[in-house]
Amino acid sequence: MFLIKNAEVYAPEYMGRKDVLVCNERIECIQDSIDGLPVEGEVIDAEGRLLVPGLVDQHVHVTGGGGEGSFHTRTPELELSELVRGGITTVVGLLGTDGMTRSVENLYAKTAALNEEGVTAYMMTGAYGFPSPTITGEADRDVVFIREVLGLKLAISDHRAPNITVRELVQCASRVRVAGMLSGKPGVVILHMGDEPSGLKPVFEALDEGSVPVRIFRPTHVNRNGRLLEEGYAFLEKGGYIDLTCGISKDATPGNCIAEALRRNIPTKHITISSDGHGSWSNYAEDGTLLEIGVSGVDALYRELRRMVKELGMAVEEALPFMTSQAAEALGLFPKKGCIRKGADADMLLLGQDMSLDSYISRGQVFMSGGRILRKGTYER
Repeated sequence: MFLIKNAEVYAPEYMGRKDVLVCNERIECIQDSIDGLPVEGEVIDAEGRLLVPGLVDQHVHVTGGGGEGSFHTRTPELELSELVRGGITTVVGLLGTDGMTRSVENLYAKTAALNEEGVTAYMMTGAYGFPSPTITGEADRDVVFIREVLGLKLAISDHRAPNITVRELVQCASRVRVAGMLSGKPGVVILHMGDEPSGLKPVFEALDEGSVPVRIFRPTHVNRNGRLLEEGYAFLEKGGYIDLTCGISKDATPGNCIAEALRRNIPTKHITISSDGHGSWSNYAEDGTLLEIGVSGVDALYRELRRMVKELGMAVEEALPFMTSQAAEALGLFPKKGCIRKGADADMLLLGQDMSLDSYISRGQVFMSGGRILRKGTYER
């Protein structure tokens, strides 16, 4: 048990100056003033700091992703301290291009390890390929019977994608949706979007051909080019969700895309932002030759939050939802995750007035204080 006093609370909506009592993994009480603790516990004076929900990153290659430049380019596994430095208290792991040398079973083991180390981790079954690699033999069975599995990962409109038909896309989405209904999960299909001219056309055709609700399809990397982004805006207006990726474009950053959507009066409640952390980024020549490759960091999400506030001039309560409450709602985790309220998980960050990360609390445990990491992963020095 511990008490946070005198914090400027963003839940993510602004609540004002509050005291917050944490017991075990939950937020037990939020009041203007809480005097003393019923039992012995730590008191954290947050005077002059902002208390915000921990970030929810729904697209991280926790076992490494990509590796299209041969075996030496396989990206490394995520380490716990990277999540701490990036302010991410809830992470969703998934496979990337490499669904051969990396397995869904390995992804599950890494997800379980992160949960044991004190953060909250979920995963998506599947990968780029089709039929999808799974643990139980079927994607819908993975969703139903494996607690950590929230949905399916698939790639479309990419030269590395399996080029599935619209009918196959409808069937995948329908089965995963039913599995989500049976297990109380979102049952979504995360769609890696590439640069191919087809863009979101297969999704629009799937919606016309079948009866799967628009919310089941979750295209990500939608800001990778202007044409795809325009389709993403149209998808939002149909009631769909889109996910914007940090660092994928110098011009169409998530914050810039959101500002443009607001300028056009396009609804933004279904926009989320993710890091694509530990995935490999790559540039190709027109003939498909790999020109350049690198690794994305999970701190990109926190850096985009700072940029949205400090450079784009967004209020803290305007910028936060895209990577807290809205991301949690999109994954069926709200209000347990993505907010500061009584009964929610005690996943919180203390930020300085300059948006610097001061403290990190996950499931009621302090991992960082005063900018210094106190708890690291099992094999981290």
